[in-house]
Amino acid sequence: MQRTLSPIAPVARHPFRQALVLTRIEQARTRDDNDVKLFALAFSAFFICFYTFIG
Repeated sequence: MQRTLSPIAPVARHPFRQALVLTRIEQARTRDDNDVKLFALAFSAFFICFYTFIG
């Protein structure tokens, strides 16, 4: 279940809850970069292994 998180949620009036919502938004933004890095790492590892078996 995924919820859309806004920077200032009307329910989050306590400072701790406001900080928690902002933290989740920051984590969602950094997740995209990690996917690209993981793909590049897996692709290069496969290429090196495949090239080693051929050569």
